[in-house]
Order: sequence, then structure tokens, then C-alpha cells
Amino acid sequence: MSDLPRKAVTRTAKLAALPLGFAGRATWGLGKRIVGESADIVGRELQQRTAEQLFKVLGELKGGAMKFGQALSVFESALPEEVAGPYRAALTKLQEAAPPMPTRTVHGVLEERLGADWRELFQEFEEKPSAAASIGQVHRAVWHDGREVAVKVQYPGAGEALLSDLTQLSRFARLLGPLIPGMDIKPLIAELRDRVSEELDYALEAQAQQVHAEEFEGDPDVVVPAVVHQCDQVLVTEWMEGIPLSEVIADGTQEQRDRAGQLLARFLFSGPARTGLLHADPHPGNFRLLPADPDGKGDDWRLGVLDFGTVDRLPGGLPTPIGDSLRMTLDGDADAVYELLRTEGFVKESIELDPDAVLDYLVPIIEPAQVDEFTFTRGWMRSQAARIADPRSPAHQLGKQLNLPPAYLLIHRVTLSTIGVLCQLGATVRLREELEEWLPGFVPEDEYEEFLEDEDPAAEA
Repeated sequence: MSDLPRKAVTRTAKLAALPLGFAGRATWGLGKRIVGESADIVGRELQQRTAEQLFKVLGELKGGAMKFGQALSVFESALPEEVAGPYRAALTKLQEAAPPMPTRTVHGVLEERLGADWRELFQEFEEKPSAAASIGQVHRAVWHDGREVAVKVQYPGAGEALLSDLTQLSRFARLLGPLIPGMDIKPLIAELRDRVSEELDYALEAQAQQVHAEEFEGDPDVVVPAVVHQCDQVLVTEWMEGIPLSEVIADGTQEQRDRAGQLLARFLFSGPARTGLLHADPHPGNFRLLPADPDGKGDDWRLGVLDFGTVDRLPGGLPTPIGDSLRMTLDGDADAVYELLRTEGFVKESIELDPDAVLDYLVPIIEPAQVDEFTFTRGWMRSQAARIADPRSPAHQLGKQLNLPPAYLLIHRVTLSTIGVLCQLGATVRLREELEEWLPGFVPEDEYEEFLEDEDPAAEA
């Protein structure tokens, strides 16, 4: 495989083939309709063929194309099963792998960044990458002090490729919309583009990862590898074994699925409360399931977390209005929910909506928080997507009038993505338990103080 293509014309040619292919299939679909095949059947076939071409092209590219593919892949739960089934394997492949860059290129980066004697820093260095992603690839090695490490090497020209791909993808975002019903693709691409400079900065990534590693050191549920060394284009962290979450999704036991889902929800809500940072790239390739016993014995599991290249900085944890609005919605207080949404900018001043209609829109979405435990399924995800995507649905009409303030954009995407992964896992999760412990505002302040006292017997002494 050659180096990451940096010439805009090379990458653009591949990406430009997508809308042309989509148009060709639309013509094919029209022909099928003319000869009498039903609209539903033709629509499903068209969607399937479009998706197959999209992921084929994205899989051949690194940079922004693959980053977009990874972000999109966690939403496959929303697709009709007859469409999702044929290319689920292709999505999983996107989550876990990409064509590696040549050995000479890897050596060139390491020599430039670590010095001509870079090999002296390692007792061992595996030439074949153990993982490859959108802007870099990982090599397994042994550091000079004997620690097993993961060496993340950034592709030369990754920044240019990311920006070029995402700019090109945004030009035909409208054509990609039908792939994920109810989801507006353009803001997703725009938000990914805004994060490019952060993700390319390994110093920021190292800082975010080390904060998590220190906070979760010795934690019984979550493991974050410590940072060993960092410089421009190279990041060395402790190596972490484990079962990739994509494998758990494919053929894990129900016990593994449930445990992974519970810990994923716990990390989503506890991370910002404990570190002031939100891990903002929750696709399955960034998580591992590890035996709680270091010797690999026993049936309990911990969640290993990788890749802190994209984080949202939330010094006070998740915003309290999220917990407040969720609690009010569960209480059925339509007027209070509506006023809070208006105050926070989810309902613009120029728009008037019926508070009861807003409540009706929200209640099905927060179903997992209404019960002590909830089983996330692809069927549930599809039903939510269909409700919001159907132009005839009141939910669709109301959803178009709501606004997503910039401060909540990344939180919204991370939450949706995590729910998508939970549905891929088919996990039964005690979500309400995590919300009560970690989400500010979900439990009224006086009740929360009582909860803390119950949790800490010493407080009563």
C-alpha cells in the first residue's frame, strides 16, 4: 500500500465518484419502479447499494473519509435490518483497521521525531502495525525500561487529507442523508472538521489521556493506559491487552455484552464528573474488555479505553441543564421542560411550540432512563430513527423546529454514538443508576445530599 495520498486530486477523484454512483443508482431505482416493483423494495435495494459503495470507498482512504466512516458506523443500529445486515462486516472493519503505511514511512517519522538512534529507545519494535486508524497507526513494542508499549505514529500529511476529505464530503452531505434515517449528516461532518487540529495535536491527546490514566488508576471498572512518551507525530503509551468491543458485538456472550454496556454508560457519565473531560470518540475500536483479574481468571470484566485525540472540555462536568431537563421530562412537567429548553437555546426565541408536544417528542427518547434497567436493541434504535425520520410524523415536524446550541453539539453526538454502540451490543444496562450517581441535576439537590450520606456511612458519624 502506498503512502497516504496527499494530492487533493487523487483523493477527490475517489470521493467524487460517490455522488456520481449515487445518481446512477437513483436512475436504476427509477427504472425498477417503472417496471412495477414496489417503492419500499426499491428503496431498500437502493439504500443497500449506496451504503456498499460508500463504505468501500471510505475503507480505501485514511484521513477524513475514514474518520467520517467511523463516526457513521456507530449509527448502523438505526438502519433497517435487511439493509444493515449485508455491510455490517464492512462497518466493523472500518472501526478496527485501515491499510497500513509502508515501513519506510514509519521509520522516517520515528527518525525525524525521536532521532537517528530511535531504536535504542526500544528493546523490541514490531514492524507490522497492530492497528490502523484515520490519522495514524499503532505498533506494539517494548520500551527501554521493559514496559510493553503502544507506539502511535501519525501519517505524514494526515492534516491535509483530513481537511480535504471532510470538505469534499460536506459538498454532498445531502446525498448521504438517507443512509441514516433521522440524522442530519452535514453538522456531523462540520463538527468533525472543527476537531481536526485537536486530533492532530498529540500533546493535547497525551495530556487528556494522562489525566484519565491518573484519575482511573486502580479503578475496579475502567482502565486507561498511562502515557510513556510524547513528541510531535509520535505518542507512546502503555500497551493494553483485551477483547476489542467490535468482537464482543460480533460474537460476545450476553454477560460480556451487558458488562461492556454498563461500563460504557458508566464511563460516559462518570468521565466528565471525575476528569472535567468527555471522551468524544466512542466507536467500538476505542474500547477493550479486560478480565478484572490481571491473571485472566474469573468472570468479571473491566473496560479499557483508548484514543483521547478528541475530547470535550467540561470543567464542571456535564451541564446541569441536561440532568434538570431529563428529570423534568420524567416527571411529566411539560411547562418546566419547555422553559428550560428555551432558556438554553434549544427552542429559538422566534419559535413558539406546544409544551405538551415537546414532551411527547422527548418521552420515547428517554425510555432507557424511565426504568431500573433497559435492554438496548437495534429494533429500539430503528423505531426511534423511523419516528423522527418519517415526514408524516409529528415528531419529524417538531424536531425540525428544535435547535442544537453549539455548546451541546459534541455532547449530543457522543451520547447518540454511545447509545448506538449499546444497541449494537444488545446490552441490558442499569442506565438510571449511572444517571443518579453522575449526572448533575438528575437528582434534586436535597435528595442528592441524602444519597451521598447513604453511600458514605462515615458522613453520619
